[in-house]
Amino acid sequence: MAEVKNKQVLLRDYVCGYPKESDMYVTTTSTLNLKLPQGSIGVLVKNLYLSCDPYMRNRMKKLLDPTYYAESFKPNSPISGFGVAEVLESGDLKFKEGDLVWGITGWEQYSVINATKSVFKIHDTDVPLSYYAGILGMPGMTAYAGFYELCSPKKGEYVFVSAASGAVGQLVGQFAKLLGCYVVGSAGTKEKVDLLKNKFGYDEAFNYKEEADLDAALKRYFPEGIDIYFENVGGKMLDAVLLNMRLNARIAVCGMISQYNLEYPEGVHNLMNLITKQARLQGFVVTNYYHLYPKFLEFILPSIKQGKIVYVEDVVQGLENAPAALVGLFLGRNVGKQIVAISHE
Repeated sequence: MAEVKNKQVLLRDYVCGYPKESDMYVTTTSTLNLKLPQGSIGVLVKNLYLSCDPYMRNRMKKLLDPTYYAESFKPNSPISGFGVAEVLESGDLKFKEGDLVWGITGWEQYSVINATKSVFKIHDTDVPLSYYAGILGMPGMTAYAGFYELCSPKKGEYVFVSAASGAVGQLVGQFAKLLGCYVVGSAGTKEKVDLLKNKFGYDEAFNYKEEADLDAALKRYFPEGIDIYFENVGGKMLDAVLLNMRLNARIAVCGMISQYNLEYPEGVHNLMNLITKQARLQGFVVTNYYHLYPKFLEFILPSIKQGKIVYVEDVVQGLENAPAALVGLFLGRNVGKQIVAISHE
């Protein structure tokens, strides 16, 4: 029975306002037996990559809405999120030693995952393994389900994506271009705007921080209005989109990152336009679409290998740098999908 030390990222206490690196701390257990507890039906894994995602900010709050799809983190306990791991021991017949998997795991070097229904076995390793924390994992499924299932896109439609260079946005824009849509994205730096136009094939892109009037900006890029808006931001951006919808527009609400750190969320004032434009605004939770994962892989894997879909990752090395990477999401530091690669000393 091997004994190892287990480096972990723990939440210090519940968070108000913008999260800080000091809201989390890194510690190392004295010893850990690399053995499943007696009678366990879970899996013992060595974590390889971790995914930094905006929804994790909400889990740092003490009391979440009881309908929220994830529980609050517990102070002085390891935080958790999506990751890629190798199975060291299994009490679940679906997995065996040596299998590679992705799903919900701890922010630590080694984890016991009891909820194996949230874990997917990785079969195709002809692509970077880290992709299963991004384009081939939860973010990829989010883009796929939100765009194709909720937005019912058609060739030639006008599509707008906010936070367009992020883990989900970069894919939505490419999906829309493959379908023959006109696509515009917004981002927060010149580097990201250039990435949208030169790497991801967006028709146009703009830096929302340089726009004093978002309504005017959208009218400039969408003189005929917006058919589909993939919502990642909320607040003032959503309000401006509501003024610029075409008849029967669809809005898929994936996230509202501009609101997560506010004590009092901003109001939305232009909802009347949903009536006049006969538009649909719908939120969704990606876990309700995981039954489509095999269909998603059939579509996305050939697209990656043929170069039809590209993906940009922002990878930091070492679990000790994970708190800074997560906080950086809310400061716009990351360029592309934020990943933490875990080293095992």
